Amino acid sequence: MTSYTDKGEKHAKGKFVKFHHVTFWVGNAKQAASFYCDKMGFEALAYKGLETGSREVVSHVIRQDKIMFVFESPLNPGNEEMGEHLIKHGDGVKDIAFQVEDCDFLIKTAKERGAVIVKEPWVEQDSQGRVKYAVIQTYGDTTHTLIEYLSPYKGLFLPGYNKPLFRDPLLATLPPGGLNFIDHIVGNQPDDQMVPVSDWYQKCMMFHRFWSIDDKQIHTEYSSLRSIVVTNYEETIKMPINEPAMGKKISQIQEYVDYNGGPGVQHIALNTSNIIQAELKILVDFDDKGYLLQIFTKPVQDRPTLFLEVIQRNNHFGFGAGNFKSLFEAIEKDQDARGNLTVLTPAGQAKAFN
Repeated sequence: MTSYTDKGEKHAKGKFVKFHHVTFWVGNAKQAASFYCDKMGFEALAYKGLETGSREVVSHVIRQDKIMFVFESPLNPGNEEMGEHLIKHGDGVKDIAFQVEDCDFLIKTAKERGAVIVKEPWVEQDSQGRVKYAVIQTYGDTTHTLIEYLSPYKGLFLPGYNKPLFRDPLLATLPPGGLNFIDHIVGNQPDDQMVPVSDWYQKCMMFHRFWSIDDKQIHTEYSSLRSIVVTNYEETIKMPINEPAMGKKISQIQEYVDYNGGPGVQHIALNTSNIIQAELKILVDFDDKGYLLQIFTKPVQDRPTLFLEVIQRNNHFGFGAGNFKSLFEAIEKDQDARGNLTVLTPAGQAKAFN
């Protein structure tokens, strides 16, 4: 395990401030948003759809403290981009949005260094304020939206969004989720892609390495992984990048890549100040300075892809290396039940393990 103290390149201007929101592309945005409200303690925040003049895409925005999730679905049969994405990946994360300062400079720098710009900067506004956006391609079909407030925005979420059409009165009777902000977001890569992806963040986004670990530390009897965590200069945005390592059987990372149809967001870690109240069966990791507590959900859709983590930190800034073996062993039990805990043959092909 390695922790890095070199923050790398300091921006000439502009900066990445924090995670702004996460956008999911799903088959039924209304029902997906409701699931997270019922199960994880979120509440409806904002809405965009046919009733607001959005004719192609519907968006349901939910919030818990500083965490904002956006669930989007196509409204028409002819939406090929979203339709093909859903066929290939299933429900999952499409975009990780960052709040930034000087969007133009960050996009110009990324473009000069080889990044693919999906959409050049543009401005949207309504009576509540003005916001600048740009979209940049990262691993797989995942994107990053950069969001810059050109004036203090007083609306519920962003320009074009109205209040929700419906607020479930039953949510007030449920216990609070106790989740406060996004701690980190993990991207799974195919084998040998971890380093190129982490290098991309360092080159194009001016991030730096924060933490890394290899398969000598993270392994069970059957499988293992490697991980590099990259972060912005201010270290407010943490992005672990994982890849599978060779083992006796197929790693959970490889299972994710297979079912997701390529790289993508494996899990979102949500920080809490009271994990005891939020969840049960908690894993503990520590060093001589402090500790962290964490727990993981099972996949939140039928494909064994995206899941969630709840984490509480006490002067400890690692990512639970001491818990990875326990987590892997738990996931391997589920892999076995799915028929996906397979043995790698000498030829490198997988076969079912019985």
